Amino acid sequence: MSKALLLTREKTLQKAKRIAYQILENNTGENEVVVAGIGGEGYVLAEILVDFLREISGLKVTIARLSFNKEAPAQPDITIESEVDTFRNKSVVIVDDVLNSGKTLAFCLRPFLSIPLKKLQVAVMVDRNHPRYPIKADFVGYSLSTTLSDHVQVVLSDDAQAGVYLY
Repeated sequence: MSKALLLTREKTLQKAKRIAYQILENNTGENEVVVAGIGGEGYVLAEILVDFLREISGLKVTIARLSFNKEAPAQPDITIESEVDTFRNKSVVIVDDVLNSGKTLAFCLRPFLSIPLKKLQVAVMVDRNHPRYPIKADFVGYSLSTTLSDHVQVVLSDDAQAGVYLY
């Protein structure tokens, strides 16, 4: 299977920084933003966004990790590695690496439905434009129309291989 490099490490980080600026602009007037990364590369992207947000703003930025089994056939249990009060009456950004069908993000919304939030937003590095669930990303690094058989991989945790790939 051949692997094509779509975005280099530098371009991927540039897009992440642009997303951070968009998050800042969309949360003008907020004192705090909570960035909740979906385990794996989504959480790594969340860490990168938090670093950029702290660099470019005076916002208090809190990070949380969302964990669950993405291979579960039914709606899996979501573990939030943070106290519920971390999110209460705050602006929250859920972060994942790739938005494909919207299934992963739809599952991640469930725990937030019972918490009073100011705002709930979604940020992804790549939006593949194959929505099966009514999920739309508010912040997108790279929009990519692909076939269903294509595979997109975002690598952020390995500096030597960092970038966005199409299989």
